[in-house]
Amino acid sequence: MTVTRFAPSPTGYLHIGNLRTALFNYLIARKTGGQFVLRLDDTDRARSKEEYVDGIKADLDWLGLHWDRVERQSERLDRYTEMADTLRAAGRFYECFETPTELDLKRKKQLNMGKPPVYDRAALALDDAARERLRAEGREGYWRFRLDQERIEWTDGILGPVSIDAASVSDPVLIRADGQVLYTFASSVDDMDMGITHIVRGNDHVTNTATQIQIIRAMGGTPPDFAHHSLLTGPQGEALSKRLGTLSLRDLRAQGVERMALLSLMARLGSSQPVELAADLDEIAAGFDLAQFGAAPTKFDAEDLWPLTRAHVQALPYAAVGDRLAEIGIPDDLAPAFWDVARQNITRLDDLGDWWRLCRDGADPAIAPEDAEFVAQALALLPPPPYGPTAWADWTAAVKEATGRKGRALFMPLRKALTGRDDGPDMAALMPLLQRVPAKA
Repeated sequence: MTVTRFAPSPTGYLHIGNLRTALFNYLIARKTGGQFVLRLDDTDRARSKEEYVDGIKADLDWLGLHWDRVERQSERLDRYTEMADTLRAAGRFYECFETPTELDLKRKKQLNMGKPPVYDRAALALDDAARERLRAEGREGYWRFRLDQERIEWTDGILGPVSIDAASVSDPVLIRADGQVLYTFASSVDDMDMGITHIVRGNDHVTNTATQIQIIRAMGGTPPDFAHHSLLTGPQGEALSKRLGTLSLRDLRAQGVERMALLSLMARLGSSQPVELAADLDEIAAGFDLAQFGAAPTKFDAEDLWPLTRAHVQALPYAAVGDRLAEIGIPDDLAPAFWDVARQNITRLDDLGDWWRLCRDGADPAIAPEDAEFVAQALALLPPPPYGPTAWADWTAAVKEATGRKGRALFMPLRKALTGRDDGPDMAALMPLLQRVPAKA
C-alpha cells in the first residue's frame, strides 16, 4: 500500500508553501487508494504549541485533506533513544564537542583554502579520556551520524536521477547537546517504522534526503521513493519567505478565498498542465502527475486565487448557499431569486451582504448634476415597492415617454439612481428584489 505523510512543525500556522507539500502527498495517496499520515514534528517543546496543532488540523480539514491517522514525534522519544543506541553500537554515531564558534572558524579556514566547508571528523580521533576531559571543562557533547563516504543515488519523482557525493556533505548532527532529537534523525526513524513509501517535499531538502537514505539503510530499513518540488517565489521572482506570514491558510480563508480555488491552483502551479478550476478533490487527484512538474522556482501570485474563487462561487447551486443566505437575513421567499441575481456579480460569498443591504436598505443615489432634473422627474413616476417582474420595463417606458430620453442616456442615470453604481445585475431582475428606493424630490 502507498503510504505518504505530511510532517509539519506546530510552531506556527500553515502557509501556502506548506500546502503544496501537504497536497502533493495527499494526492499521491488518494490516487492510489493509499494512506495519508499527519505527523506532527513536535520535539521542540519550547516552540511547539497546541494552538498550532489545532490550527494545522483545522486548515487541513477545511481543505478536505483528511488524514488516516495522526502521529506525534513527542510520543516516540523512547524509540529515538533505542535507535540512537543501535547506531552507536554499529559505529555510526559519534560524540562531538566543538562549540559553534570553533565550527565557524573551521568553515572559514576551509573556504579560504578553497575547500568545501565540510566537518573534518576531528571528534572521531577522541578517546574516552579526551572526552572526559572535555566534559570536565564544561563542554556538552552532541551526536553526529557518520556517513559512508560514497555516492548516494536515487531516482527522484520530479528531478530525475540524483547523485550526491557523501564526502561533500558534513556528517549531520542528529542529537543536540541538550538531548533534543533533530528532524533528520526523528524523521528517518518514523519513515522507516511507519512504512512510508513516498515522500514529496521542497527541493531545499535534497541534501537531507541523501543523508536520510543512508540513515534509514543503517537502521535496516528501505528508503521511500522521494520527489522534490520546486520552491515558490513571489510574482516577480522574489523570495517568498518574508511574505509567508501574510499567506497563511487561515488568513486566505478569512479573506474569502474558496478552498477549491486554492487546491486547483496549487495542484497545477509549476507543472506543464494549465491551471483549471476543478469540481472536487477526486477530479484533482485524477489529473495529478508528478512527472509534469519542473525543478525551476515557481512564481506564486495570490491575486491568481480570485478569478478561480469567482468562478467557483458563481457556479454554486442554490442548495450550497441557502444557509449562508439565511444567515445574512434574506427571507426564504426572496432567497432563490436573490441568489440568481447576485451570483454573477460577486467574487466572494462575503460580497452577498453588500448586495442584500442595497436591496433591503436602498442605496445612496449617484446622480450627475446634468441628470438631476431628469432623475427627479423619473422618480416621480416610480411607484413604491414591492415590484413585479415587469417593473423596470414599465418604469423606463413611462420615463421615456415623459422625457424623450432613450438608450444609455435613459437607462444609466436610472440604474445609478437606484443602485448608486454604474454596473451590476440586470435591472429587470434586480428591481423585484428592491425593498426601498430613493425618496421622491
